[in-house]
This record gives sequence, structure tokens and C-alpha cells, in this order.
Amino acid sequence: MGTGVLEIFNELREKNIMTLKAAKEQDVKVVGIYCTYGPRELVLAAGAIPVGLCGTRQEPIAAAEVHLPRNLCPLIKSSYGFAVSDTCPYFHFSDMVIGETTCDGKKKMFELMKRLKPVHIMHLPQVPDQSASLEIWYQEMIRLKQVLEEAFAVEITDEALREAIHVVNEGNRALKDLFDLNQACPPLISGIDMIKVSWQLGFHTDRWARVTMLDQLVAELRESGGTQYDINRPRILLTGTPVGMGSEKVVELVEECGGLVVAMENCGGYKTVGLRIDENDLRDPLLLLAEKYLAIPCSVMSPNTKRLELLRKMAADFKVDGVIDLTWQACHTYNIESYQVAELIKDELNIPFIQLETDYSSSDQEILKNRLQAFLEMLD
Repeated sequence: MGTGVLEIFNELREKNIMTLKAAKEQDVKVVGIYCTYGPRELVLAAGAIPVGLCGTRQEPIAAAEVHLPRNLCPLIKSSYGFAVSDTCPYFHFSDMVIGETTCDGKKKMFELMKRLKPVHIMHLPQVPDQSASLEIWYQEMIRLKQVLEEAFAVEITDEALREAIHVVNEGNRALKDLFDLNQACPPLISGIDMIKVSWQLGFHTDRWARVTMLDQLVAELRESGGTQYDINRPRILLTGTPVGMGSEKVVELVEECGGLVVAMENCGGYKTVGLRIDENDLRDPLLLLAEKYLAIPCSVMSPNTKRLELLRKMAADFKVDGVIDLTWQACHTYNIESYQVAELIKDELNIPFIQLETDYSSSDQEILKNRLQAFLEMLD
């Protein structure tokens, strides 16, 4: 990675496993979360540790396909494969898992996962900006609060919720500060390093330590001035399905071929870091959580105009030369929505655009490389 603070992130996942094991020995409860719609604040307010769960690698997919169809999204198969083979330590240490009905594949997969671990499903309304949807999602927050209180024999107070809101706000602020460094020219951090940081942070057990680490990293990168990157490298915005270590091949290929991924709109990237709760708002904190999480511009929302608004702003702020829309095979919502994204990027913004549909395997590596080389050459 090249800088002192960045190097720390390489070892973060392994250190967090040991921290999590020690916490479990002290009877601290752990809640596994797969999706950005899972409200971390409620878990923190219950005195438990929210952790991201594994789902970005090819290796466990074979175990998943014993129960799941082959023509299913690799993210779903990888998540289930890690669980059923007990090869994700974070799933292993979780006392319960929060799932959500973002897509049909995940919804049905969670039915099988319940055989392995207690899974609480949040029923996500998928029509944003409607009072009925907000009421449904608010009731889901109430229901999750009750489930956590009963499962862990605790009372979740409004004071604890507001403290949790504050620390999650600060975490999003710090991560956005990191991503915003690449509005500079030359950019200050590569796409691969951005993925490493955001992915490793998902496993971090100490929320305030996350904030401190990010602030230190931002300060160090600002001091470096981004001098390691050629100002003439094409600036790429990545949008689409979630990416993590193990499923980063497109970002890796872009940067091998001479481009630089300066911004990522997808989950784990810019999609949620701007969603912060007004801490001076005195309304029911559960309602504040419902409003925040319902505003996530995921492709499962219909219509999903907020994603287009975010992409329009990011394309300008990060001064991008091209946009890559990444879709995992069998992810129908992102695949269909790519048509509207292409209209925005190509027709309205007049920026070169390419959609790539792939999976976690390396079988199409050379095909992807050839397509990306041609795309980047066009930008030059």
C-alpha cells in the first residue's frame, strides 16, 4: 500500500478476529450483517458488536451450490458458502444475523441459513419517498429493537441509540473524507487501496478506533500529495454491485491497464457515506434510523432516482474520464438499471461508459482485460 497507516489495514482483519474471540469469551454478543440496510446503530445500542460478514470470494461457492442453484448471484452463493462451510470466523462468532429482503435470491437463501444460525429478516419496502414505505420501515426498526432486547436481555434506550448514531455518523464522515481525497488531481489513493480500507473496516469491532484510523490515514495521504500517481492516467468511476477483497478483479484490471479508479459509487463506497442523521433532531431515534436507511440509493428501489442524482454529482466532483458499471451475473435489478445509468452517463453527461457483467471467478479474466484495455485506449 505504500504508507504507514495504509499498511495497518492489511493486518486489520486478522487482528479483529482475535479481538472478537476475546470479546466472545467475555460474553459480549455479536451480530453479523450482510447489507448496508442493516442498522448498525441498533446493534451498538444493544451493547453488541456489529460485524460485516464474508461474501466476496470464489472459494466457498462450490459448497453453496450443493444447496443453491448455479445460476445465482455470486455474492449470495459466496455468503451462504462461507456460512455452510463454517469458514467465515465472523459468521462463526455471531450470535445472530440480520438479513433483509433486498432481493428474491437473498430472501430465499436466508431461509436455509436459519438452519445454521438465528437470522432476523427485515422486510424492506422498495418504493422510496412514500409515507407508507417509511411507516413500514419504521415498524421494522421497532421490531428489530424488540428482537435484540429479547435475545440479549437488554433495554435499548434512546440515549444509547443517540450515542450509537453519533459514532456511526463520525465513521461515515471519516470514510467520506477519505474518498473525497480523490477529487484532487492527481488522486491521492488507488481504487485497490480504497477497497482494502473500506472492506477491512467492515470487520472492525471498535467503532471509535475506525474513526481514528481513518482520520490518521486521511492526514497522511494529504501530506503525501498523491505524487505517486501520473496525472494523465484516465480517471474512472466504478458503479454497480458491491465489491470487496476477493471480488476486486475489475478494479485490479483497470489499474493494471493504466487507468485509476478514483471513485466507487457502489456499496462499501460512496453510496451510503453521505447519509448521516441530524443529531439535533429530537424525534424518535428509530424514526431517524428508518429515514436514513430508506434513503440508500440501491437498485432494489423503484424508482431509484437517487442513484442517478448521486452519479451525476460524483462524475463532476471527481472529474471522471469514464464510467464502468459492474454487474454480477444474475443480479437482475442492477442489470436492468444499467440501461438508465447508461442514458445518464453517455447521453446527458457525454462521458464514455461500459457495462461489465461477470462473476467472482477468473474464467473471463482475459476477456475483461481486453475490453478494459480498449475502453481505456478510447479515453486516451
